[in-house]
Amino acid sequence: MVSGAADPAAGGRRVREDSALLKAFGEPGAGLFPIPSAIENEVRRQYHVAIVGRVPQITERFFAISAERRLTHPAVLAISNTARQKLFG
Repeated sequence: MVSGAADPAAGGRRVREDSALLKAFGEPGAGLFPIPSAIENEVRRQYHVAIVGRVPQITERFFAISAERRLTHPAVLAISNTARQKLFG
Protein backbone atom coordinates (compact mmCIF):
# COMPACT_ATOMS: atom_id res chain seq x y z
CA MET A 1 0.00 0.00 0.00
CA VAL A 2 1.34 3.40 -0.88
CA SER A 3 0.00 6.58 0.65
CA GLY A 4 0.51 10.05 -0.72
CA ALA A 5 -0.33 12.34 2.17
CA ALA A 6 1.24 15.78 2.52
CA ASP A 7 3.89 15.73 5.24
CA PRO A 8 4.50 18.96 7.18
CA ALA A 9 8.00 17.68 8.10
CA ALA A 10 8.77 17.46 4.39
CA GLY A 11 7.78 21.07 3.73
CA GLY A 12 4.22 20.10 2.84
CA ARG A 13 5.34 17.88 -0.04
CA ARG A 14 3.46 14.69 -0.68
CA VAL A 15 5.37 11.74 0.73
CA ARG A 16 4.99 8.22 -0.63
CA GLU A 17 5.26 5.46 1.92
CA ASP A 18 5.58 1.77 1.13
CA SER A 19 4.12 -0.14 4.09
CA ALA A 20 5.77 -3.44 3.02
CA LEU A 21 9.18 -1.75 3.07
CA LEU A 22 8.46 -0.18 6.46
CA LYS A 23 7.49 -3.60 7.84
CA ALA A 24 10.59 -5.20 6.32
CA PHE A 25 12.80 -2.75 8.26
CA GLY A 26 10.66 -2.96 11.39
CA GLU A 27 10.63 -6.76 11.60
CA PRO A 28 14.33 -7.19 12.48
CA GLY A 29 14.18 -4.23 14.86
CA ALA A 30 15.62 -1.68 12.44
CA GLY A 31 12.80 0.83 12.69
CA LEU A 32 9.24 1.72 13.50
CA PHE A 33 6.18 1.65 11.27
CA PRO A 34 2.55 2.64 11.70
CA ILE A 35 -0.27 0.11 11.38
CA PRO A 36 -4.03 0.43 11.79
CA SER A 37 -5.33 -0.96 15.10
CA ALA A 38 -7.84 -3.06 13.16
CA ILE A 39 -5.04 -5.30 11.83
CA GLU A 40 -2.49 -5.09 14.64
CA ASN A 41 -2.92 -8.72 15.77
CA GLU A 42 -2.24 -10.07 12.28
CA VAL A 43 0.78 -7.78 11.78
CA ARG A 44 2.23 -8.70 15.17
CA ARG A 45 1.93 -12.42 14.35
CA GLN A 46 3.19 -12.19 10.77
CA TYR A 47 6.14 -9.86 11.38
CA HIS A 48 6.96 -10.81 15.00
CA VAL A 49 6.85 -7.20 16.13
CA ALA A 50 5.58 -5.45 19.26
CA ILE A 51 3.43 -2.38 19.76
CA VAL A 52 5.60 0.40 21.22
CA GLY A 53 3.04 3.20 21.24
CA ARG A 54 -0.22 4.57 19.95
CA VAL A 55 -1.15 7.89 18.37
CA PRO A 56 -4.85 8.44 19.11
CA GLN A 57 -4.90 11.66 17.06
CA ILE A 58 -4.47 9.65 13.86
CA THR A 59 -7.70 8.10 12.61
CA GLU A 60 -8.84 6.17 9.58
CA ARG A 61 -12.18 6.26 7.82
CA PHE A 62 -13.89 3.51 5.87
CA PHE A 63 -16.59 4.17 3.31
CA ALA A 64 -19.08 1.98 1.52
CA ILE A 65 -20.45 3.68 -1.57
CA SER A 66 -23.94 2.86 -2.76
CA ALA A 67 -26.25 4.36 -5.35
CA GLU A 68 -29.11 3.98 -2.89
CA ARG A 69 -29.57 6.17 0.19
CA ARG A 70 -30.37 3.17 2.36
CA LEU A 71 -28.69 -0.19 2.13
CA THR A 72 -31.30 -2.80 1.28
CA HIS A 73 -29.53 -5.62 -0.56
CA PRO A 74 -28.98 -8.55 1.87
CA ALA A 75 -25.37 -9.15 0.76
CA VAL A 76 -24.44 -5.47 1.10
CA LEU A 77 -26.11 -5.33 4.53
CA ALA A 78 -24.20 -8.44 5.65
CA ILE A 79 -20.86 -6.97 4.52
CA SER A 80 -21.58 -3.63 6.15
CA ASN A 81 -22.72 -5.15 9.45
CA THR A 82 -19.80 -7.57 9.64
CA ALA A 83 -17.27 -4.82 8.90
CA ARG A 84 -18.84 -2.57 11.52
CA GLN A 85 -18.71 -5.34 14.15
CA LYS A 86 -15.14 -6.46 13.35
CA LEU A 87 -13.67 -2.97 13.04
CA PHE A 88 -15.56 -1.18 15.78
CA GLY A 89 -17.32 -3.93 17.76
